[in-house]
Amino acid sequence: MPRWTRRDLLWMGGAVLAGGCGYALAGRGNTLPSHITSIGVPPFTNQSTTPDIDRVLTDAVRAELQSKGRYRILPDENGVDAVLVGRVLNVVLQPAAFTAENQVSRYLIVATASVEFTDRQTKQVIWSNPSFQGRDEFDVTTGESATDPTALFAQDTTALERLARTFARTVVTSIFEAF
Repeated sequence: MPRWTRRDLLWMGGAVLAGGCGYALAGRGNTLPSHITSIGVPPFTNQSTTPDIDRVLTDAVRAELQSKGRYRILPDENGVDAVLVGRVLNVVLQPAAFTAENQVSRYLIVATASVEFTDRQTKQVIWSNPSFQGRDEFDVTTGESATDPTALFAQDTTALERLARTFARTVVTSIFEAF
């Protein structure tokens, strides 16, 4: 018959305690009411000076909701169980890093929006953030660096698309997990 040492008992006790710590995967929750099966996402309004940012963010949010697979996503508020309304307030592009020659080598882009998700049946706001921010950084990668406007706008478009995906993922996660 094996003889248990104090050290063995401590290890087993630690293993039992660690196993019961309630570990769970983050990002898998869904706190939405069960009656919500369809979500309307009308086009975001744009109060910023950045053209087309409203469409880019709206498309990204719709795609992210669609990827959840449990909901019918519609482009308007008619006949849906819940609605997500967004208003782009501003988009700021600012230098984040410089070369030794004092030229911009990296930019930070920040989009601020007011976002609200409402249960149409109960008329209750489930989640809202009046100043939600999405951020992304991107490098200026051409040899001309920050002096080449064509390269800058090409990079800016890519950054806006990445920003939109990050923005959408964070908004949808916040709604589903009631943050």
